[in-house]
Amino acid sequence: MSTSAPVPDPRAVPERVEGSAPVPDPRTVPEPVEGSTPVERPRGTIDGGDPSQYVRERSTDGRRDVSYPPAPEPLGVPVYDNHTHLEIEDGPSTGSGTVGGLSLDEQLERALAVGVHGVVQAGGDVDSSRWSAWAADTHPRVLAAVAIHPNEAPVYERAGELDAAIAVIDELAAAPRVRAIGETGLDFFRTEADGIPAQLRSFEAHIALAKKHGIAMQIHDRDAHDAVLETLERVGAPEKTVFHCFSGDADMARIAADRGYYLSFAGNVTFKNAQNLRDALAVTPLDRILVETDAPFLTPAPYRGRPNAPYLIPVTLRFLAAERGMDADELGAQVAANTIEVYGEF
Repeated sequence: MSTSAPVPDPRAVPERVEGSAPVPDPRTVPEPVEGSTPVERPRGTIDGGDPSQYVRERSTDGRRDVSYPPAPEPLGVPVYDNHTHLEIEDGPSTGSGTVGGLSLDEQLERALAVGVHGVVQAGGDVDSSRWSAWAADTHPRVLAAVAIHPNEAPVYERAGELDAAIAVIDELAAAPRVRAIGETGLDFFRTEADGIPAQLRSFEAHIALAKKHGIAMQIHDRDAHDAVLETLERVGAPEKTVFHCFSGDADMARIAADRGYYLSFAGNVTFKNAQNLRDALAVTPLDRILVETDAPFLTPAPYRGRPNAPYLIPVTLRFLAAERGMDADELGAQVAANTIEVYGEF
C-alpha cells in the first residue's frame, strides 16, 4: 500500500526539518475552498449555560458563492448522513455582518424532504460535543458522536486540560443517543510535530472510551494513514470502526475492509482530483460502505465550495451508485442498513 509517511514511533516526536511545514499527502483532497479561514471553535460558551444556544460560524473569506445549492430529486428509500456538523452556521449573510445559515430544524426538514431520515452529528471539542449530545437528546432524527478532534488535542494539552476534556467526553458518551466516539484520530497535516504525542495519547484514550461504552468510533485521518492503521492494530480497534471521510487509496481500502472497518465516503469523492477515492470505492465491499456530508464542508460537484448540508446526500449517493454500476435506491438501502448496523436505530 502506498502511504504518506513511515509510521512514527508513538512514544516520540517525528524528526522534521526546522521551520518546515508538514508535507501534505499528494492523494489527500483539499478542503473545497482554498484560502478560506478555518472555523472558529469558541470555548467555554456552554458551561453553566444552554447548549442549544451554542453556534460556530464558517468564514466566508475567499469564497465566491455561499448560497445553498438546489434540493436534489428525492431518493426512493430512506438513507442517513453518518457524519455532519450542524452546529456550524454557513450560508448567505443575514445583512448584519454575520454568517447566515439554516437552523437545526430547517436542516432536518430539508433532509427529510429528499429521503435523508437521520444524521449523526459529530463533535470536535468539549462544547461542540455537548451541543451534539443535546441535539440528539432533543431531536429524534439526530444521533451524536462526541470527541476531541486530533487538531484540538494539542491545544487542550498545552493548556493542561486534555485529561479533563476527555473526561467530559467519557461522561457524554454514556447518554443513550450518543452512539459514537468521534471524530478522533490523527492529523499530520495541520498539527505541528510537537503536537503529535498529544494526538496519539488522545486517540488511544478515545479508542478506550469507544470500547468502554460499547459504541462506534469515527476516525479523522489526514496524512496519517500508516500511523492510524498501526495504532488500531496495536491497541485494538473498537468493534465498529468508521473511517470518516475516507481519504486513502484502494490498497488502504482493502486493508480496512479486511479488518472489518467501515469506509465513509463524502462529497470529495466527486472531485476531479480524487481518483484515489473512486479507486477505493471500487474495491470496498458493499456492506462496508457509508455515506456522509461532513457538512458544511466537502460539498459534492457541481456545487463544490458552496455550503453543504444533509439534504445533499442524494447527490453523493447517486454518484457512488453510478461508480459501482448500481441503482441508487439499491445502494441506498444497503448503505442505510450499514448505518443502522453501526449506530443503531434512530
